[in-house]
Amino acid sequence: MPALQTFDLARLAEAPSPNEMLISALRANATRPVVHTADGMEITGSAFEAELSRYAAVLRAEGVREGARVGLLSGNRVEVLYVCHALMLIGAIFVPLHPMGSVADYAYVLEDAGIDVLVFDAANHAAAIDALIDQSDRRPRLLALGVHPTAPDLVAVSRALAPIPLVAERFDPEAICRLIYSGGTTGAPKAIQLSNRSWAAVIMIQMAEWDWPQEVRQLLCAPLSHSGSAAFMPTLLRGGTLFIATGFHPAETMEAIERHRITCILLVPTMIYALLDHPDSATRDLSSLETVFYGASLMSISRLRQAIARFGPIFCQFYGQAEAPLTVTVLRRAEHDLTDDAILGSCGRPVPWMHVALLDDEGSEVADGEPGEICVRGPLVMSGYLGKPEQTAEAFRHGWLHTGDIAVRGPSGHLRIVDRSKDMVITGGFNVYPREVEDALQTHPSVADASVFGVPDPRWGEMVTAAITLRSGFSADTEALVAHVRTLKGPVQAPKCILFLESLPLTALGKPDKKSLRARFGDADERKRFTRL
Repeated sequence: MPALQTFDLARLAEAPSPNEMLISALRANATRPVVHTADGMEITGSAFEAELSRYAAVLRAEGVREGARVGLLSGNRVEVLYVCHALMLIGAIFVPLHPMGSVADYAYVLEDAGIDVLVFDAANHAAAIDALIDQSDRRPRLLALGVHPTAPDLVAVSRALAPIPLVAERFDPEAICRLIYSGGTTGAPKAIQLSNRSWAAVIMIQMAEWDWPQEVRQLLCAPLSHSGSAAFMPTLLRGGTLFIATGFHPAETMEAIERHRITCILLVPTMIYALLDHPDSATRDLSSLETVFYGASLMSISRLRQAIARFGPIFCQFYGQAEAPLTVTVLRRAEHDLTDDAILGSCGRPVPWMHVALLDDEGSEVADGEPGEICVRGPLVMSGYLGKPEQTAEAFRHGWLHTGDIAVRGPSGHLRIVDRSKDMVITGGFNVYPREVEDALQTHPSVADASVFGVPDPRWGEMVTAAITLRSGFSADTEALVAHVRTLKGPVQAPKCILFLESLPLTALGKPDKKSLRARFGDADERKRFTRL
């Protein structure tokens, strides 16, 4: 009688890794275009796999091994996808540098992350890299995307190699695969460590919970090295095509939607406002759009209503943060109820893949309708902040990841974020949540956008201050806007100072930069220059 074969149940039950999903999907779409570049080139799944194998070979030849930390500084080009996915295949750690950052930002990341190899776009970022190397004591191996006098051309070297079939090596699910730096709006940037486990969860939750069109033709305007790279895998797994734009320009974005019959796009609220306010939004044929994914910052209820009226019921909101990437909650297209501001102004309901609670300062859950901090547990959660054990412990207190976002839960289970805990203004002993004041301001017909924050004040402790931009062709004065908010929200929340700006400052990730507003307008003389009676 033959001996019974033994088997490893844990191995049999393992979910596919991101590398296995990538290779399988590329081969399933071998003859279909999976990427369409800004210059009109179409790349099939087989061509993408071939390029990916070449890039992985060059990176290995340049000394990149499992665990190596590789920085990338580049705008939107297909080589970004080759580099970040080749690093994933090798088991190296991908460290994106934001293309809109400063040399000082890059120097901080270079030292803090301990970058071993730095890949950069030679055509657009050579000067920044040269300045960076001059300023820093760290000397990473440099690889260029394009011609550079002191760095090998990764693109040219890869073209000289013959492709080989990709093999998906398995790595420890808890091994770090990405270091993502926080925006630094409340202090020095922190390196958020994301594991293979976390990145696999990002992909699977996107696949399950986002409202994907039947045919995915996704236009990518966001930075490809950051949030944009997360758009590629679900597009690929759904048999779709990712159309890469060099960046976000309202007229060009709408022209591309019309020309390529784009069915979905990922935007932050400020991008949606720019589309709404552009005259082309009334003349371009955008009827192919089935889904606009939006997130990263809070969106005004009044502007969301305008967007739905203009473009249709095609909006799908996702909420997460770099410490729990992309999708902790979701508000699907069908849930955008125009008759219910509490739901329309919410960030949706928690996805079933995550544990979500609203906690008070002692770590106890608050009652429905009461404000509490959004705290999460589950596979998305980061592995901690690099080299910052005290800040990691603070983020994980009470056994939950604390997001810093304050929300209330409604009867239907939807969470409405009232603000960031650090952005709350305490004025005259009262708590004022800037989100609520911003929403009130943005219902005024003259206001295009608003950002509310507190500045020190000897009488009030903090003074509620609003920076606004006006819509083209409209005007308003301080007295009218203050009266508008007072009518809607009462005297405590009415701004005591309104600043009229040409544009509101944003972080490199496109989020409102309240840190810079507080720093600039903490000075009374500077505030006077931008007030209007």
